[in-house]
Amino acid sequence: MRELKAYYRRNLPHWHPSGTAIFLTWNLKGSLPRSVRERLVATQALLEREAAKADETSDQRKARHSKRLFAVVDQILDMAESGPLWLKEERVASMIESTLLNRYSELYALWAYVVMANHVHAFLQPKPAAGSGSSFVPLKDITKRLKGYTALEANRILNSTGQTFWQQESFDHWARDENEFYRIIAYVENNPVKAGLAGRPEEWRWSSAHERVRRGWSEIRPLT
Repeated sequence: MRELKAYYRRNLPHWHPSGTAIFLTWNLKGSLPRSVRERLVATQALLEREAAKADETSDQRKARHSKRLFAVVDQILDMAESGPLWLKEERVASMIESTLLNRYSELYALWAYVVMANHVHAFLQPKPAAGSGSSFVPLKDITKRLKGYTALEANRILNSTGQTFWQQESFDHWARDENEFYRIIAYVENNPVKAGLAGRPEEWRWSSAHERVRRGWSEIRPLT
């Protein structure tokens, strides 16, 4: 039987088949200026009005649009030229890493992650929901728990209880085949190198590349 695909919209489209590996990005509140958010919404509207490419399926069209929008966001986040940079605080970064690896590990297989100054990348695959047969833990439940808990803890560490920590909406993209699966892992782990923060992926302390070296692993396998 064909997998059900979840597609819903808020300010941006969210589309992912149940149980597939998802590339997630969430960022600090205020790290994307209003002008950028407006640009994303306008770009999405333009993409939806453009003529379909020859031989392009609906799935391929959605994937192309998603990548275009994400590229705009990630470039701005990597530059970190505006907004808060609270994830540079070592205690905050360590707490987020520990949450990804330990607190909710029963909900997903974590393939890759990186904690940057103002955003987090995580590549994870929801696990089967307890007692539900063949259904998987909903992605929205995973993101709600991860973002909710880390926001509370980060505000406690920073003595800013009650402040909005994360931008409400996250960005997501699912891996469509094996090649894309490994490209996403490489993209996530190379993020600090691309941003000029490390010479090699494993040199960045708060990343899956560093964690695999710490565990003595040479191959790619899930961290949870």
